[in-house]
Order: sequence, then C-alpha cells, then structure tokens
Amino acid sequence: MSTSQATPPSYFADMYAHAADPWHLADRWYEQRKYALTVAALPRRRYRRAFEPGCSVGVLTRLLAERCDEVLATDRVPSAVRAAADRNRDQPHVEVRPLAIPDQWPDGTFDLVVLSELLYYFDDATLHTVLHRTVDSLQPGATLVTVHWNHPVEDHLRTGAQLAPLLTAVPELAPVTRLDDPDFVLQTFTRRLPDGSAAPTPAAAEGLV
Repeated sequence: MSTSQATPPSYFADMYAHAADPWHLADRWYEQRKYALTVAALPRRRYRRAFEPGCSVGVLTRLLAERCDEVLATDRVPSAVRAAADRNRDQPHVEVRPLAIPDQWPDGTFDLVVLSELLYYFDDATLHTVLHRTVDSLQPGATLVTVHWNHPVEDHLRTGAQLAPLLTAVPELAPVTRLDDPDFVLQTFTRRLPDGSAAPTPAAAEGLV
C-alpha cells in the first residue's frame, strides 16, 4: 500500500503548459508499439461503447475508434481535451470532453474501459474509488484493459508491476491477458457474469473450444 498523496491536478496543468504533447505520445515508436499491443489485446472484435479517461492528446483514442461504435474520451486538462478533439474531429462517433475522475464520472455503462498510464497517479483511497466505479460501469462480460509504465518515476506512486496484483485482486474482474514487457505491464480483464463465471474467450465465442 502506498502512503503517498495522489498527484495534484497542477502537475498535469504544468506539463501541458510547457508542451502540447508532453509525453510525445504522437511521435515515439515506444508509444506506437504499446498502443498497437493494447488494441491487439482486446478480446472482442467490436465494442458498443468505450470509456477512456485520461486520454491526453487522443492518440490511443483514434485507434479505439476503429473498434468501437462509440468512444467517450476525457481528460482533466482543457488543452489536452482540445488536442484530442482536434485529432479525432473526423470521427463523429468519438466524443471528447473535460472530466476529472473519480469525482466526475460519466453516466451509463460501457462494454470497454481503458485505463492507460493513469492508475499510478492515485493514492490508495482514490485508486480504490476508481476501480470501484470502473467495475460498476462495466456491463457483465465487458472488457477492462490497463497498461502502465514499469519503471520507477518520481511522480508515479506505483509501477505497472506493483499495480498488477491490485487489479487481479478485484473479485468482479476475471483475468484474460497479461503482457509483462520490459517497459510496461498490460492486462485485460472481463467483468464477471452474474453467476460469477468469466466471459467466453475469443476461441470459445467462435466455437473452437
């Protein structure tokens, strides 16, 4: 358990004040490869409605739009919201709006939630709230995908490897995929069905097993 405080909102405002894309999400091969693996790990071919909090400048958002009927992408920093909206302006099924989780949370349910490079900013209590609200937003059988940098960073309260067991311990989530890359940890889960079982795997859904 971390005893540190959550990263303050001013940290993100300061980052975007000095650069339009402070983590170089649009041009680094590392990010492009990670995003491709993130999307490839999704167990369904198509999703009805996805939620991507902390979307930053909307690079992953655009990839999710190819697999989803609707995407709600949000960020707490206004300049990031504008950049993400501009990047996805030709995608009418993508909505980008300002929102700061967990105090603000969208209405309705989703069959895909993407928590990418986000959870290590939260202290224990906030992380618990985020995961609780995430689970409540997931329809039975829906997908959660998480991916987090796995090197120590001063502004991160945990690494990807430290987050992984906390996610696996959520009783409502059934693990599907885990990728331990040297630089990040990627996990996919499904929201357990009402009887407590896991959703069918892609092979089972197509009658292969």
